[in-house]
Amino acid sequence: MDVLLGQIKQCTICVDHLPLGPNPVVTAHPESKIVIIGQAPGLKVHNSGIPWDDASGKRLRSWLNVTEEQFYDTKNFAILPMGFCYPGKGKSGDLPPRKECAPQWHVALLDKMPNTKLIILIGSYAQRYYLKDRVGATLTETVSNFESYLPEFFTIPHPSPRNRFWLSKNQWFEALVVPKLQKRVHDIL
Repeated sequence: MDVLLGQIKQCTICVDHLPLGPNPVVTAHPESKIVIIGQAPGLKVHNSGIPWDDASGKRLRSWLNVTEEQFYDTKNFAILPMGFCYPGKGKSGDLPPRKECAPQWHVALLDKMPNTKLIILIGSYAQRYYLKDRVGATLTETVSNFESYLPEFFTIPHPSPRNRFWLSKNQWFEALVVPKLQKRVHDIL
């Protein structure tokens, strides 16, 4: 695992497409129990090098009902974004994650984590990539059907403050789904 993570840290596969250059943000351990697959690091995370070190991470930890210490213990959680580096700014937020990372690195990383009990797919990029033809027509459909992807996957929206409209429109998520997510995480940890 250390060799693989070292190779990822040296990755330059999409260097020409990254406005701030490569800075892969990924964490994993052979004993990781839960894998979190999100989008890509934002600017704050790019600068700190700490995954989910922002408002989105704070909300995610709340949804999981875990402390920072639990969250950053790689024996508990591996963090594999779809794109490992900050993709740059777009018109209405960050650009989509680069498409090179997941096919290049995810299988190798997941193969080295045989104790994984759950993969949390955050947002439509991760959900489309991993669920393929099982993904719903919309993010809302995929998240509302989360139980159909268990026990391997748990589907949730992105915890970004930018998603406040979706969360206010879909209050069932925090009322009904988050408690089930918390129980699943608690049972595994």
